[in-house]
Amino acid sequence: MFGLFKSDPAKKLRKEYNAKLEAAMKAQRNGDIRTYSMLTQEADALWRELEPLEKAGR
Repeated sequence: MFGLFKSDPAKKLRKEYNAKLEAAMKAQRNGDIRTYSMLTQEADALWRELEPLEKAGR
């Protein structure tokens, strides 16, 4: 009954992951390759956290 009010950690991580990828894409389009690589690396770290959560949830 109270599980209804619990937040889904995978959903939060997915949102952060998508935001990092979008920011990285914008940096790449603006020619800022250093920021692009930094954001891509951060997104990769988020993906490593997210992947097991999504596999467990399915």
